[in-house]
Amino acid sequence: MKLCSVYKPFALTFFIVLFGINTNAQKKVVQVTQSALTGLNLPAGTKQDSRFLTEISAKTLFELETKKAGTTVSKVEVLMLPVASGYSADSLVAHLYNLGFTVSPVETDDKYAWLQKDNRYLVVYYEPKKTEIDVYFGELSAAPSTLSAPNPQQQTTTQQQTTTEQQTTTQQQTTTEQQVTTQQTIPDQQQTTIAPPTNFVNPGYSFTTTNFDDGWTSTVQEDWVEVTKGNIKVLLHYPKEGTIIPADPEPHTNNAWNILTAPRCSNLSNYRTAYINTYNRPYLGMGMATENATGNTVFIVLFRQGQTGWLEFITPDKNTFMQQFGFDPERIQWDSETELLSPLVKMTNYNKFAVAPSDFTGTWTSDFTGMQQLYHVYTGNYAGMHINQSRQTFEFSSNGSYNWKLLVVNGMVGNMNAAQVKSTGQLQLLNNWQISCTDIEGKPKKYHVFFSCIKGARLLNLLDADFPGSGMYTIFGRK
Repeated sequence: MKLCSVYKPFALTFFIVLFGINTNAQKKVVQVTQSALTGLNLPAGTKQDSRFLTEISAKTLFELETKKAGTTVSKVEVLMLPVASGYSADSLVAHLYNLGFTVSPVETDDKYAWLQKDNRYLVVYYEPKKTEIDVYFGELSAAPSTLSAPNPQQQTTTQQQTTTEQQTTTQQQTTTEQQVTTQQTIPDQQQTTIAPPTNFVNPGYSFTTTNFDDGWTSTVQEDWVEVTKGNIKVLLHYPKEGTIIPADPEPHTNNAWNILTAPRCSNLSNYRTAYINTYNRPYLGMGMATENATGNTVFIVLFRQGQTGWLEFITPDKNTFMQQFGFDPERIQWDSETELLSPLVKMTNYNKFAVAPSDFTGTWTSDFTGMQQLYHVYTGNYAGMHINQSRQTFEFSSNGSYNWKLLVVNGMVGNMNAAQVKSTGQLQLLNNWQISCTDIEGKPKKYHVFFSCIKGARLLNLLDADFPGSGMYTIFGRK
């Protein structure tokens, strides 16, 4: 494990101070000799900080990894070890092994690791500082998905390895010299035929189809939103585990193709990958293939850039793709202009569906977390952590009434403040894309509104209609 800095931006549209909590007044920092969660013996001088906001900060820190692993922290333990103890990451791991824990470092951040013993799962955070060594333990409510479920890529690889070495060698020898010199890597095809879902309806929601003015039509499907216009089809794939991995562009794209595209097609030819070397790197995979469901030969482009998720473009041929989207994907190189891909990125805007009054019933929450690790500009010494966290909640009743609440916590760890404000009122549907709330902070508020889809759920998107600001919607999920 190594020391590294973490920065995440923070933005809140408003902040209402109703009450303050000064954690310096809390007397819950005591010396301990053993970790209550793990049984780990601790060096002399170790302190445990069980102050309310300190534990909230620790949970926030853990959420950076636990959310990605599909689990939550139910209990935390914040320990501060003396620097003089010389307690290193290696000694921590060794002691945990001796206690019977399996230690699995988090690949994306070496300050975190998953712990497993019997049927218990924990997460640990280790960070040495100039004045202390921070060790946080968190009890998990469920096993991290990265430990409990095999990676789809591994399953595919296992299936592929059933081919004997002799068969593989024979197949390689039959490859012509001309095929070898093309240096194209074609993803391994899975021959399982999976018919696309038809007439899929998300239960409990009024609208599953949107007809846009520009001729595109969006329909909710089980694993994607399907956007069509004429003979062009675009699949806005929902997030799926294993499709985004730490890898170079070609294996990264091949991996996603094998999981998302290959099960629905066969006879892949002229396959290639491409990317553009930029801070927000786009990935493309493309080729001609036969759709298993229809038997048609089609041109397929698989694409992802930044937060778009994987988008799959299916056209009768490459010329149709070029006419619609304005560029030849097979001519994309590492130094191409990223503006060429803007028409592909814009397709994410079609994951949009209207709302009806009955769709709102339930509790909807929107959470934000921003963190800064601070270092002195002249000395380089660690200066502490600043955290901003908020939760906005709507509780809608079937009769249209609602309870609204905003909770905000921010400040330096060890000296944080909290604030909360509440409102109640009546929800009014102005049209299928706008709503009005009779009381938010003491006055009525109008919102632009729509639903977007993920697998098995909807996300509620709200934007202040009178003060849209940057135009970025606040996204709520239903509990």
